[in-house]
Amino acid sequence: MNKKLISLAIGSIFVSPVFADTLSNPQIGVVLDGYYQDGQRNNSERAEGLGLGHTELNMSANIDDKFHGALTAVLESHGDETELMLEEAFIETLALPYGVNIRAGRFLSDFGYLNNQHMHTDNFVERPIAYRTYLGSHYYDDGVRANIVLPTDMYVKLSAEALSGSKMSSVEEGSDVGVYTTTLKLGHDFSDSSSWQFGLSYLHNKNGKVKAFEDHDHHAESDHDHEHSHAAVITGSNLYGADLVWKWAPEGNYKYRNFTLAAEYLLLDGIVDSKFKDDKDSPDNLAAYYVSGVYRFNPSWSAGVRYGEAESYDGHAHGDHMHFTALNDKEMDTMVAWNSSHFGTIRAQFSRVNNQDKETDNVFTLQYVMTFGAHGAHAF
Repeated sequence: MNKKLISLAIGSIFVSPVFADTLSNPQIGVVLDGYYQDGQRNNSERAEGLGLGHTELNMSANIDDKFHGALTAVLESHGDETELMLEEAFIETLALPYGVNIRAGRFLSDFGYLNNQHMHTDNFVERPIAYRTYLGSHYYDDGVRANIVLPTDMYVKLSAEALSGSKMSSVEEGSDVGVYTTTLKLGHDFSDSSSWQFGLSYLHNKNGKVKAFEDHDHHAESDHDHEHSHAAVITGSNLYGADLVWKWAPEGNYKYRNFTLAAEYLLLDGIVDSKFKDDKDSPDNLAAYYVSGVYRFNPSWSAGVRYGEAESYDGHAHGDHMHFTALNDKEMDTMVAWNSSHFGTIRAQFSRVNNQDKETDNVFTLQYVMTFGAHGAHAF
């Protein structure tokens, strides 16, 4: 037997069938998101007219019996321009003891309830105004995360992250590791038909406090001319979050009928440097929240309502002093969705948008979200 055959034979001993299958069969999936929109929401990535929304190309596979890898690339169109972004590219462990998982690379932060979920899983056209103002719609970043799920009857998950914070920075040059997050998730069943999840989140932003206004755009929504940077519109040193989700389905069977009630509250502080504290209306803290209810009344049809508010501000220099204007975005969303299958959704949504310095706007969106290829399970 020659040396080449010997090496192949030895190699086959150490390569399990599962390992071989994952190398030859990576999971590949595509999510298509297209829309027509009349009007525009504040701090929105979707412009008026026909457009391409959050279209994704996903690839994932087990690297071996110890590591898993995933990549998500996103295409978005804004007028005549098309953006290609790398939203996720990470590896994570598979075999650490005691329910520990470590992820490294670029990924969606675990902060809050919605943020770590991909956009195509949402029940509404866009994330609530709270997310679009304080988290840039969905906060993804480069860094490392450690999770642990405790071996208890109640679902208990603890998470900690260290991230670059570039999308949450209010300064041009700051700390290389600018954001740290911690998250606690608790969950359990009320009955065979009803379950709940409660979460507490904290985000510390070392570069979030505004120290100079000439380098920071504080309210890009004022002229609906967002630069599509996916960065937070308003930042601060500390962001606190609490979320509560309740789900109901007859005997736990979500296919035919189900109802989901979700709510989140966000509190932001440490917003501006102490040198601005004596200026009129300088913000000490800002708050945002949303409440949503979605009812699927048969396998093909669902309807939902969501209301949310987000406090923010605008700042203008007057000599050595700043003038602050308090702002408060309010949104009421109603939607009806038809599901051709588990992989295809056509959604109509009407939004009534109000900011205290503007007239009320009505926004109508018709959207399709279609997936093909591999499609991972949705989060709770």
